Parts: sequence; C-alpha cells; structure tokens
Amino acid sequence: MNFINTRTDTWQPVGGEDGPVPTPTPRAHSLLTLEQWHAVREHWPAGMAVAVALPNTLDVAELATDLPRLGLLVLAFPKWVDGRAYSQARTLRARLAYRGDIRASGEVLVDMLPLLQRTGFSSLVLQQGQSQAAAERALGFFASHYQGDVQAPQPAFARDTQAELAAHLARERERAEQFAGEGI
Repeated sequence: MNFINTRTDTWQPVGGEDGPVPTPTPRAHSLLTLEQWHAVREHWPAGMAVAVALPNTLDVAELATDLPRLGLLVLAFPKWVDGRAYSQARTLRARLAYRGDIRASGEVLVDMLPLLQRTGFSSLVLQQGQSQAAAERALGFFASHYQGDVQAPQPAFARDTQAELAAHLARERERAEQFAGEGI
C-alpha cells in the first residue's frame, strides 16, 4: 500500500482560481474530476497519463471502456462510515479487471487499511492526524482471512493457509528485527 503526500504527488488536480477548469488542456499526470474527464475524453491524447477522481455514488461500470486509458482512479470516502468506495474498488478489480492504481481519499482512517487492501486499493491519502506508522502496522494485523478477496479470491478452505501463515510469520520476524533495540 502506498501512502501519498498530496504536496509532492505527481498527480495534480487541474484547477483555476474559481475551482476546476471545465475543459482542461491535456497535461501528463493530470487529476481530473469526472465532469472534466467527460468533457475531454474524446480529445485526450492516447497514452498520456491521466487520473480521475470519482464520487462514491457512481456506478464504476459506466467507465468500463475508459479504464485502459486511466492510470489512477481516486475513490472518495466523504465520511469514514460511508463504505461505498469499498464496493467500487472491488468492482473495479474483480469484475472490470482494472490494474491501475486505486487511491482512497477523504476520511481515510488507520482502522480502514486492512479492508482497503482486501477490496483492491493500492494507495491512499490518510486523513490529517493519522499516523503512517500505525497504518503500516494495521496492514499486518491478520495473516489471512477466511473469505476470499481481491488478493486471494479463494476462501481459506481452498487455499494453502499453512503457507500463508508461514509467510506472515516471516514478515513479522523481519519487522521485529528491523525495530530490535528501539524499545518498542
């Protein structure tokens, strides 16, 4: 999982003094709103990196034909209790076979990270005040899950859970060695 600092991120929104520019000029690594994308998608140069920020009310299947052109999709969590973006990410990965970056934004809390990872998110912008160190620890809380997910589609009874557990324990040992002698 990649933790994004919006100040240094290569993907930048295209806006003006009064908000988003309605029809932006093509520029690599532009982060567009859905409305901006609809305005320029017919004329956007093929192969030029572009990202789109989606509202969590959108049926992502509507973008199926556009997905090969999009390098990043930013899914919104307007409130931490609103989980529609989880469903969007799962649909993008499992049904639409989207392989680009899926980023969580908005009220993204440390507690959400295991489920973000299981549903297909690959990057995130933590809400202000959340610790990246705590978020990284949260990703290692569970060795595996009984239900299938986008990373391991088969349920536990159909997987080699012993190998998963061994790999998890090896990662934990490696982390423990990394922090040895630091008093934590």
